[in-house]
Formats: sequence, structure tokens, C-alpha cells
Amino acid sequence: MTRSLLAALACLLPGALASPFAAADERPNIIVILCDDLGYGDLACYGNPTIRTPHLDALAAGGIRFTDFYSTSPVCSPSRTGLLTGRTPNRAGVYDWIPGGSPVHMRASEFTLPAMLKKAGYATCMSGKWHCNGKFNTDAQPQPGDFGFDHWFATQNNAAPSHRDPENFVRNGEPAGATEGFSCRIVAGETISWIGRHLQADADRPFFAYVAFHEPHEPIDSPAELVAGYPDAAERGQALYYANVENMDRAVGDLTAALDRFGVADNTLVVFTSDNGPETLNRYRSAWRSHGTPGPLRGMKLHTHEAGVRVAGIVRWPRQIEAGQVSGAPVSALDLLPTFAGLAAGELPVDLHLDGTDVNEAFHGRPFERRQPLFWCYYAALNEAKVAMRQGDWKLLATVRAEGLEVARLRTVKSGQKEALAAAELGGFELYNLGEDLAEARDLAAEMPKKVEAMADTLRALYRDVASGAHAWE
Repeated sequence: MTRSLLAALACLLPGALASPFAAADERPNIIVILCDDLGYGDLACYGNPTIRTPHLDALAAGGIRFTDFYSTSPVCSPSRTGLLTGRTPNRAGVYDWIPGGSPVHMRASEFTLPAMLKKAGYATCMSGKWHCNGKFNTDAQPQPGDFGFDHWFATQNNAAPSHRDPENFVRNGEPAGATEGFSCRIVAGETISWIGRHLQADADRPFFAYVAFHEPHEPIDSPAELVAGYPDAAERGQALYYANVENMDRAVGDLTAALDRFGVADNTLVVFTSDNGPETLNRYRSAWRSHGTPGPLRGMKLHTHEAGVRVAGIVRWPRQIEAGQVSGAPVSALDLLPTFAGLAAGELPVDLHLDGTDVNEAFHGRPFERRQPLFWCYYAALNEAKVAMRQGDWKLLATVRAEGLEVARLRTVKSGQKEALAAAELGGFELYNLGEDLAEARDLAAEMPKKVEAMADTLRALYRDVASGAHAWE
């Protein structure tokens, strides 16, 4: 947080900064921090030897660090849709990233996390990258405020022209104009200001903030003093990327420091994760700064192998979660909605099919029962397998062959294609034991045909359920 913003907030909230707020409602405040294209191996607490991330390291030390945390898709728009709905994003009709002007959007009929929490009495805020519609800030499609956010400050996709001094933010429907600073610090600052105003007005009411950083997605820009801190970076753009992640870490530090100042850190549940794995250097010309690392995992962003969907997952809630935990429990962003429903007394529609599970037990190191296996379906995946499923330590991947369709070219699904996709044949199975082979280096499908067939039956049933129930566009 900049000194000028701190000074402005101090003027706005003179009493709040001097003394803690007391809340009568004992339900936790909730903050979900979502990065964009952060690699599994990009944080020091996940093994990165170079990038400095002290604030995230401290967040992990103060709570629980999940080694097997998953995004809902290997690409941005469906990943965000899955997080907000608790459902495999194909069900909502969001299959790939949404270009500006696209008719694809998260429909108003979707039941969402912020809407649930707002109905349960929470104040709600969204700050950062939206990317759940193509026609942003128009009446043609639902906007963040239509999904339960009292306050929103957002861009359709990336910060433009870059992370430095972005010009494309919209605040509650009104263009914010040129904004000085770097996107992550701006996004954090907006959230902090909103939390402060909310606590000043109604400290008894819990709050929910969805903080969606643009970093470290292209086009990357970073503070010069942080770039200079990586003199040994040998490749073009590498120091820019390292500094970008470090600056994002500082934005997390802005948020956690504000929670301390406001006296609400103890009963605030903070979740930190990423929308998908790291971008590659060779997918498009301007990606020369994308030096994210998958760590020990196979693949990158847009892959159904682990590096596309296994991401950092840190949860801190001092009042309830014991510090210093590391957990190998498979947890997904799909699980946030049902988990928060349990913690916040949120009401779920009786006919709502959630793909996520309440994983509150995992926060305390206890086992939990998952109603259905973790599942991903991304037709445009860069690797051959378009669907994947994790069941225990076992992961099964498969190709999708649909009559009359080039599946790998599908960016969305039209009503005339849905039937063929629902009847598609799964094949080309790959089988890995992630407990023994984190890198997915040894395909066991040929050695264990009975295991493949048993899991394939489950995968086929899950795929058909999703494909037949998915929204198709006219």
C-alpha cells in the first residue's frame, strides 16, 4: 500500500486505524486472493530458490499450505467461473478464455459464492480481473454487481496497457480512468479502502472480498527497484517476471497488514491460490516475460497434466486453523463455495448440483469424504488428453473423439454440437500414481488394464453427466 493511500485511509478512518473493530457476528470474514498464471513452483514456500515471497511464506506459516490444491480449469475464464459457482465450468457454458466482445458469459441464472454470502448477511466486494463475460460493463450481459457484489472494481481481462498505470478499470459501472501504480497494489488498495469503510459503517457485519490479481499474466511490468534485485537473472524477461511475483507478494502483505491494523485478522479466513498454471514462453510472441515454473509438475497452462491445474493453495484463519500445517489432501477451488456455505450459514438451493465438497475438515488435518472425484474437461488442451480425473492418488486422463467435430479446436460449444460431445468416445487413456510419480513420467495404463477400466467407467459417467448437462450457446 502506498503512503498516499495510507494517508487517505487514515483521514477516512481515524478511529479505525487506532483501535480494533469489535464484531458481534462470530462468522469469519472471508478473503479469496486469486493470481493469474502463477506457476506451482513460483513461491519460496513451494520451493522456488530465487523469487522473494516473504508475505506469502508468512501466510503459509500462519495457517495451512496445501501441496495438492487444484484450479477448476487450466485456463482463466472457466477457472474463475468454476471458483465462483462450485461447479465444473462447462456446466455454465464457459469452456475457454473469453475474448472481449464475445457472447459467452457467466449467465445470471448461475448460483454464485458472493450471492450466497450476501444473502447470508455478508458485505461483498470484488477487486481485480473479472473475465467472466465478453461484453464487459454493458447491459448486454451480467456484470459483477449482478452476482452479489456490493462493490466492484474490475477489468474485463488484463490490466491495460500493462500492470503499470492501468487505464481500463471500472468501478461500479463507471470507468475509473488512468490509475497510477501497479495493478496488484491498486487492486489490494481498493480492497483495503472498501474493508475500512465497511468496518467503520457496520463492524458487526462480516465481509467477503474476492481479490483477483492480474499478476503475473502478460503483459508484465514491474517496479524497477524490484527488477534490479535479480541481477543474476540470465534470460530475457526473467528479472521482470521474478519482480512481478515479488510485487504481487507485497500486495498480499498490504492486505494482511491492513487486517492487522483493523484488528480483524484473527477471525478472517484468507485463501490464496491461482487460476491455472504458468504460461509458456513460446505460445505467442509477447510472452517473452513468462518465466513461471511448474516446479516438479508436468505441463504448463492449457494442459490437463498436473502443471495446468495444480496450483498454490494457502489458507489462514488464526482463530480456527492451527499454524504451520502442510497438507497433501486433494482440495479444489470448486470446494470453496460449499465450504464457505458451511462456515457462513449460507443457503444452497436444493436442486443445485455442486461438483465441489465441503472441505472444512481438511483445514484441521482431518479426512473428509469427497462426493465425486476431481474432474476437468478442457477441449482445447494443448496435450492430447482433454479430460482428467483424480481419485485418491490415482489420475486418469483421456482423449475425446466426437463424431463430426475437431474437439481440439472447440473454444465453446454450440447447441448443435452438444449431442455429439455427450456421446463422445473416451480413449487414449493415461494412468498415473501421483503419490509415487508426481511428474507423471510413468504411464501405468498398459501395466494396469483393470485399474484403467475401473476408473474409466467412473470417468465416462462423470464426463457424460457434465457434457449432457453443460450449457450450449445458440
